[in-house]
Amino acid sequence: MGTGKRGLIASGVAVVCAVTVLAAPGTAFASPTPTPGASASSTPMPTKDLEAVREKLDKLYREAAAATDAYNAAEEKAQRQSAELVELAKKIVEGREELRELKERAGAAARAQYRSGGLPDEAHLMLSDDPQDFLDGAGRVLRGQHATKGLIAAMTRAQQDLEQYSEDASAQWKKLEAGRKAKASAKKKIEERISAAEDLESQLEESEKKRLAELEKQAALKAQTAWLDSGVLDEISGKATEQGKKAVEYATAQIGKPYEWGAEGPKTYDCSGLTSQAWASAGSPIPRTSQQQWQQLTRVDVEDMRPGDLVIYFDDASHVALYVGDGAIVHAPRPGRTVTLAGAGSMPILGVVRPGA
Repeated sequence: MGTGKRGLIASGVAVVCAVTVLAAPGTAFASPTPTPGASASSTPMPTKDLEAVREKLDKLYREAAAATDAYNAAEEKAQRQSAELVELAKKIVEGREELRELKERAGAAARAQYRSGGLPDEAHLMLSDDPQDFLDGAGRVLRGQHATKGLIAAMTRAQQDLEQYSEDASAQWKKLEAGRKAKASAKKKIEERISAAEDLESQLEESEKKRLAELEKQAALKAQTAWLDSGVLDEISGKATEQGKKAVEYATAQIGKPYEWGAEGPKTYDCSGLTSQAWASAGSPIPRTSQQQWQQLTRVDVEDMRPGDLVIYFDDASHVALYVGDGAIVHAPRPGRTVTLAGAGSMPILGVVRPGA
């Protein structure tokens, strides 16, 4: 990559670092040098031990992110299943009303026959002495038979439909209950992982927390530098579409807002909540979770990505960010962090997907 372009990126990055605390895992553009004036513990934790803490925290937050994806998927499915259950309930009510009306019609026909002496129409017809009455009566009998058959068939269909709606509702309810259990399980895992991470961080001295923040930045910077040194940025020259520009504009306007798992804005976001809302604002709704976005959206080569595309991270597609250009992304990193800019290569890239393709 040309030194001019690299210098331009470095200058832009320096400005970003000056005004925001870049989050890990996924923050690039941070100085690898220690923070001047940081207070030191009387017995500072060895760097290798602090690095182990960083890796443990990264693992805990990644597991929380994966569980968050599972929670969001279960929540979305529960909403869809609840809506379907409501529709089935409406059909059951309508079916019962239709069956009631059909039974009333059948009852009315039976009462009419009783009032005529209990004889069927065919018997009355045979007892008629008037030829014209006989002919008129024959037509009425045929129409009556047809109507009776139609009424019986309609009652049978209504009863069958009602039974099917009831079976479908029962099956849907079981799915809803299973989804609720999956959602509860995911929520428990999220809370356990976040709690463990927070407990681990709380055991650190203030000076160690500052050193840990530097290690996080260094790890992200190292990954971003390796990504840039591959020359990939020289190949990326895609122009943003109008929708892509709107998505980028929305996402960057959220910078500084807190991360919250399961949140879709407008005050807090998780990673896929940010990207899904960014594209919804651009008029192109996309799946809710990072894994669904990876599975369902059009995949493009990293070299072909353009602003507005989504960068999917880690082997389990548990994190997603929105590419803004010049090798940078905007994303909601993890609990305790805010929506921020970072290097697109500061985390292991699984692939790139394109909404609206």
